[in-house]
Amino acid sequence: MKVRNVQRHADEKVELQMTPMIDIVFQLLVFFIMTFKIVSPEGDFNIRMPLAAPSEGIPDPMQLPPIKVRMAAKADGSLLGVQMGTRTLSRENPFDDLHMQIREIVGDDTGPGSIAESTEVELDCDYNLDFKYVIDAITAVSGYVADDGMSVIKLVEKIKFSPPKAPK
Repeated sequence: MKVRNVQRHADEKVELQMTPMIDIVFQLLVFFIMTFKIVSPEGDFNIRMPLAAPSEGIPDPMQLPPIKVRMAAKADGSLLGVQMGTRTLSRENPFDDLHMQIREIVGDDTGPGSIAESTEVELDCDYNLDFKYVIDAITAVSGYVADDGMSVIKLVEKIKFSPPKAPK
């Protein structure tokens, strides 16, 4: 770009003002620093992704097969019944019954090498089941607060869902 100024002398130089440019740069820097928000993750769900290929070899004899929990729904989404394996749980308090059954299988012994680390629960829910029943089932199998009110006893850490089935 050529600067036209007919009355200028040839020996005059055009100088750029650096002070306003530096001011603008610092204002932009302060603006971006002050408006930067660090987003915290929603929660740590302790999700473990499957390995690329299944490992071959003899399965661990101490590892239990997944405990299958089937939850059937009525047409309106309310809970029709809960089954653990082949056993139908009580209709009045199915999640309390589920919790007691899991405690019998896993036990209250926690720590390294306990059966709770290797136990896995598979939830098979009807397509139109209300989500609150799924949360109740997860709560029933995952653990409970001890009698002292301070410590948490973990029962099952590995919970997976069976693939959804299309509604009938």
